[in-house]
Amino acid sequence: MMKGMVLGLLAETALHPGSGQTGGAVDLPVSREAKTGYPVIYGSGMKGALRDKWRRAHGENSAQTKEIFGEPDTAGGLAVTDARLLLLPVRSLNGHFKLATCPYLLRRFKRDLALVGLSNSTCWEVPIPGEGQAIIAVREEDKREEQRKLYLEEFVYEAERQDLDAMIKIISKLIKHDEVKQYLKEQLVILSDDDFGYFTQYGLPVVARNKLDDNTKTSKNLWYEEQLPADTLLYTMVLARTGKDKAMDKLREFLKGSPYVQVGGNETVGQGWCIVEIFDGQGGATA
Repeated sequence: MMKGMVLGLLAETALHPGSGQTGGAVDLPVSREAKTGYPVIYGSGMKGALRDKWRRAHGENSAQTKEIFGEPDTAGGLAVTDARLLLLPVRSLNGHFKLATCPYLLRRFKRDLALVGLSNSTCWEVPIPGEGQAIIAVREEDKREEQRKLYLEEFVYEAERQDLDAMIKIISKLIKHDEVKQYLKEQLVILSDDDFGYFTQYGLPVVARNKLDDNTKTSKNLWYEEQLPADTLLYTMVLARTGKDKAMDKLREFLKGSPYVQVGGNETVGQGWCIVEIFDGQGGATA
């Protein structure tokens, strides 16, 4: 166990954490974990985004910037992990969209909570959907309703209702907006690892972008870019190095007062904006 905090990152706009390489028909795919293929924002990019936000407020050469994020030849007080995927928006005929996840992501989330000293938030079971099945939450208005079909993109699943309240309560601690928390119970869908993996590989938006000639307005360069959609939920862990607890306290207070951070590329076209919610041992999520 280490002293740290979890930062929930709810995408307010589309995100493009670029991989820096082409991927077949997609010129600029998102970065992905090597073993799972799930989208990820690598720790170096996440730390850079937090540093840039801090630098704009406090200056590049301030003593606090160096204390928290370090210098080229000196380590900073904090370590920032990869921003890992937890909930992915998927189009659905059962409402405008659902927030999908899978057992692997939920089990990993529980391990990460334990790593930063939040073991008291891991006392919930990870549901395991069967083949062709999707687990959704039981709601008061439909407790007596039988299983029904759930449509995600072009696929049909048998919807099984289970009590997910304990798990939803913890996931909600990563979300800043109260109205998003309120709809989480009806939007959450748990798919098998294989089914969820399909949507992460083939269900992300691919957008055509174009560079025009200033005079003729004809195309000079057309490319296709993969994105994570708005309302995607990721999280990253911030860990304090030994004896550097004050650095974490300073970053925590800064993010409480200024919770928006821009990550990934395409800042000039309004992409990459996330709202941060802090989940730690100081009474749970921040107000």
